[in-house]
Amino acid sequence: MKDIDAIAVLQDPVRRRLYEYVVAQGREVGRNEAAEAAGVARTLAAHHLDKLTQVGLLESGSRRLTGRSGPGAGRPAKVYTRARGERSVSLPARDYRTAAELLAEAAERAGLDAELCAAARRRGEGLRGSAEPCGGLAEAMEVLAARGYEPHVEAPDGDEEAARVVRMRNCPFHAVAERFPPLVCGMNLALLEGLLGADGPVRARMDARPGECCVVLEDSKNNER
Repeated sequence: MKDIDAIAVLQDPVRRRLYEYVVAQGREVGRNEAAEAAGVARTLAAHHLDKLTQVGLLESGSRRLTGRSGPGAGRPAKVYTRARGERSVSLPARDYRTAAELLAEAAERAGLDAELCAAARRRGEGLRGSAEPCGGLAEAMEVLAARGYEPHVEAPDGDEEAARVVRMRNCPFHAVAERFPPLVCGMNLALLEGLLGADGPVRARMDARPGECCVVLEDSKNNER
């Protein structure tokens, strides 16, 4: 029941705002920054952040936020990031993860990669329904955010106007992808191609990075220039 207890902690609105802010940054967040973002006092933010760490939803560490080192650099500050573990609740108990891993293992052993990708592409197209392909990266980000991918723009040197790549902090298939990366990542790519529309201006491609989804999006029109 530990997962239920952890998720129940998010019922507090301040605690939830703090958690969502830390998760959305994709980096270490200090107490002052989190408190300002949530609109609460630093001491209250610290209390809630430590509670989130205690139940395993966040991980904490310490580093100097000034960017300096040596004498006069100040004491290390406590920082927080999202915990790597997953939390899920099913009543009554279900074990879909084991079923998914068994099916992935069987598909990999049978060499059914192409068949799985074809099925994933059809599923993506079915989810899109009669809608036109996504008209651009902004629309694609809305679609993927609704499906839990946590998309974010990767801007060169922080220049949002120059950005042409969208990365995703979360892979909905992470647990199975860890065990069967080529099979599941290929399936994920095909699913997104179907969901976003292969004939539209948004192109999905593989570009794996630790801790993020293996698929990235880019504006195909800009690549043609």
